[in-house]
Amino acid sequence: SYVVDPLFFPGGDIGKLAIHGTINDLAMRGASPVCLSLGLILEEGMDLGDLERIIISISVASKKIEVPIVTGDTKVVPRGKGDKLFINTSGIGVVPDNISLSSRKAAAGDAVILSGTMGDHGITIMTRRAGITLEGNLQSDTMALHKLTELLLEVYPEAIHSLRDPTRGGVATTLNEIAASSKTAIIMEEELLPIRPEVKAACEILGLEALYLANEGKCLAIVDNLHADAIVKLMRSKTEGRDAVIIGRVTEGKPGRVMINTPVGGSRVVSPLHGEPLPRIC
Repeated sequence: SYVVDPLFFPGGDIGKLAIHGTINDLAMRGASPVCLSLGLILEEGMDLGDLERIIISISVASKKIEVPIVTGDTKVVPRGKGDKLFINTSGIGVVPDNISLSSRKAAAGDAVILSGTMGDHGITIMTRRAGITLEGNLQSDTMALHKLTELLLEVYPEAIHSLRDPTRGGVATTLNEIAASSKTAIIMEEELLPIRPEVKAACEILGLEALYLANEGKCLAIVDNLHADAIVKLMRSKTEGRDAVIIGRVTEGKPGRVMINTPVGGSRVVSPLHGEPLPRIC
């Protein structure tokens, strides 16, 4: 379900976000999406112009990714019992017989790849909601990733062990979940983390860490180190993965622990996110 506030933000809106989010949930399981359902919960009195814009955005997003919406439902709740619009989407996809992705399959020696810059969506929503204007082009990274994951799994079906989209809680929390599931440790290199200058500047001003900010168009891939460089090259050949980079390794350290090496030669523990610093991020 999608309850993002505001409904419209640089780079997208709640409709586009809902379509892309469900597609990416399927993609991270190795599935090729077949169809979607769409449910709308409207608050009485919602601006019909806004609703029309969102419905058009949903239609455009669905057609662009070539995945149809085959069923849906609409409900209206009394004024004050909702907040303009909530959206629920579900999807059906098909996983090839030779694909079996799982966080449990991360193994010592694997490379950790991030498909692009982190924190774009989270910082965009935060600054827009707070009415903060900063220099630079802050915008959500929302996009569908199924074409990218389908290509990766077609070329390297055995080398890719796990795919995850670092949404709520960001890269840090997702890697902690992978480390815990696989009973391994993960070490990141701070110098390798991809982050846009404007996102970095906004984080410094607001006292935030981009590792914990939500992403809506990025994936983490845990892959066999032997093929890691080739997988990065393949990802960079697609728009969805043009900024892909290896950010760390899976190791045999303390199970469930995620560390980061700093540029000055130190290291620190990267804990999972506790609580919700920014509700209604998606």
